Amino acid sequence: MKVTVSVKGRFWLFYLARELQRHGYLHRIITSYPVFETVKYGVEHDKIKSLLVHEGDRMWRRAPRFLQSRFNPQWLSSELFDVHASHQILEDTDIFVGLSSSSLHSLRRAKRYGAKTIVERGSTHMLHQRDVLLEEYARVGLTSQVVHAKIVEKELAEYAEADYVSIPSQFVKRTFLERGVSEDKLIHVPYGVDLAHFHPIPKQDDVFRVVFCGTSSLQKGVHYLLQAFSELELPRAELWLIGNMTDEIQPFLAKFSSAAVLHKGPFPEFELHKYYSQGSVFCLASIQEGLAMVLPQAMACGLPVICTTNTGGEDMVRHAQDGFVVPIRDVEALKEKILFFYENPEACVEMGIAAQQRVKSGFTWTEYGDKMVAQYERILEGKGGL
Repeated sequence: MKVTVSVKGRFWLFYLARELQRHGYLHRIITSYPVFETVKYGVEHDKIKSLLVHEGDRMWRRAPRFLQSRFNPQWLSSELFDVHASHQILEDTDIFVGLSSSSLHSLRRAKRYGAKTIVERGSTHMLHQRDVLLEEYARVGLTSQVVHAKIVEKELAEYAEADYVSIPSQFVKRTFLERGVSEDKLIHVPYGVDLAHFHPIPKQDDVFRVVFCGTSSLQKGVHYLLQAFSELELPRAELWLIGNMTDEIQPFLAKFSSAAVLHKGPFPEFELHKYYSQGSVFCLASIQEGLAMVLPQAMACGLPVICTTNTGGEDMVRHAQDGFVVPIRDVEALKEKILFFYENPEACVEMGIAAQQRVKSGFTWTEYGDKMVAQYERILEGKGGL
């Protein structure tokens, strides 16, 4: 089996490539990341085709806000990468795997070569994502093009033309089924965690600390977390926000400003365990995502979690055993669960230990890779995915 993987950026597909390589199935990974960064994830140098010119949109993010507001490069950036990547697919590829929104031209070329094609979608169905985010922006009085219209059009074409769509959670699966995608077309395998990089180290104090990791945005529900934490007014407690901060969250950060709320990031992925380990509980109040990889990361570091139904967390978080799964936009539920852990430190520790054991058995990247390889083998045998 020869599998070609294409990804603009990095995401979980670097781990997929590494696991395919372990099985002897990785033909090539095409990425916009530089080779020296890609090899850090365990992918061999000669398996990497770096299209570094397409990392230029990272510089755009540093451009002045007034320029960013005049032009959205999202679609053009993904389109240019896709066209370039399509010419790097080797003709003897058996399976082509491409990240959604940047793989339409590539999967078409792979089909011409006779390969089976799989689109990797790490979030909900694009129409669900667009609609729920537009709804959230309207709730807070903002108007924004949350997803470029041509990206929506392209993703829908990818879903239709690919042989399979690979998704990470039951939550995502439901959004695809609701939009009329056949269950036979879906490959459902949850993501994993790298236990070599995510493990607990001793906590340095006795402060009760709620940790969030990711881009602070409306999509991540950080405004609800800020409100919940601030209204509790817990003595000797802190909220750490690890990661980049978007402009849309700044008003909420100002509204709930406190010495107990600290913006701590961003940090390189392989350093995150140091910050998770200083927490008491991990909280992710997202409005939508596929399966947030920060969840197994935090669990591997011994933190119980509070997450919403729309994080994909139900695939790995056992309610009231490893943490709690709560509805989206429910500030009172967030307050209740944060307060539970604050008032029950022994239960907090016990559930954190349970969370760590949970991801150690069933949710490592090795197990993810084994499951994906089994799916690919079934596909090539003509049995389809599961």
